[in-house]
Amino acid sequence: MKAFTYERPTDTAGAVTAIAKPGAKFIAGGTNLLDLMKVEVEAPAHLVDVSRLPLAQIEEMNDGGLRIGATVTNSDLAGDARVRERYPLLSRALLNGASGQLRNQATTAGNLLQRTRCFYFYDTSKPCNKRVPGSGCSALQGFNRIHAVLGASDACIAVHPSDMAVGMAALDAEVEVQSASGQRRIKMADFHRLPESTPQKETSLEPGELITGVILPPPPAGTQIYRKVRDRASYAFALVSVAAVLDLDGDNVKTARIALGGVAHKPWRATEAERQLVSAPASSEAYAAAGEAALQGAKGYGHNDFKIQLASRTIARTLADAAQQKKG
Repeated sequence: MKAFTYERPTDTAGAVTAIAKPGAKFIAGGTNLLDLMKVEVEAPAHLVDVSRLPLAQIEEMNDGGLRIGATVTNSDLAGDARVRERYPLLSRALLNGASGQLRNQATTAGNLLQRTRCFYFYDTSKPCNKRVPGSGCSALQGFNRIHAVLGASDACIAVHPSDMAVGMAALDAEVEVQSASGQRRIKMADFHRLPESTPQKETSLEPGELITGVILPPPPAGTQIYRKVRDRASYAFALVSVAAVLDLDGDNVKTARIALGGVAHKPWRATEAERQLVSAPASSEAYAAAGEAALQGAKGYGHNDFKIQLASRTIARTLADAAQQKKG
């Protein structure tokens, strides 16, 4: 680990000022950043500790939604009674992530900003466009079992690792950020970026912006489910995950939301599958068709070809389970 300097501001204004120093990075729980510093994938010259800022509250919004402070831990968020009652898929997504010890330390903002677990990203002896733009993507011709099948590019086929972000994508959350020029909100659908030719740019945050919270709109109508498919039952990242919200009108689908994890550089919202489901019969055939629609245009790279069928079938199964719960 390379040497660095450190400071702990007492308010958000001080944090925004401190991050302007050369080579500065924010740190809160540190569950991802410290690992990356140890292998010298990240080498910040200055750490700005935001863990003690007054951003650890979950607050009611006037419209019935919730505001989640940036430093609320994953454990506290998953266990909050309002989250469990109104946004059960988010609670379930959080409980499916990492281990209890890590959830106790990891924060909401840090979870959104965690970086890919691509083997080649962590191995500094291998070319990686995320680490060194223009050096190449080792995963394209390498061992790519965990990699993307949607939205990838010749520059990068890494996937975003967060469970929480997939749940928030299905819930139409917004990310609240602050900079020296003021505050703004970023829709979750726009927060993470696809790799295209610049995979080192992972979010739409501007330099100097600090995440201060996440806004959850009022809970959507319908049944919420989060399903994660992985190699072992705990402490493993998703091969495929599905966050689904399904609302029925009699024997037909009224509305549907589907977000996927483990398949793309960002939480992937399956908008075409959602559109296709509206007014369709609430049937296994419709759910299977939605699963196929969600994976239209998917591309495997050899070892991860199986993900295409796995994701399609997981969507169909999750929608069927949501419908069954709705019918009682």
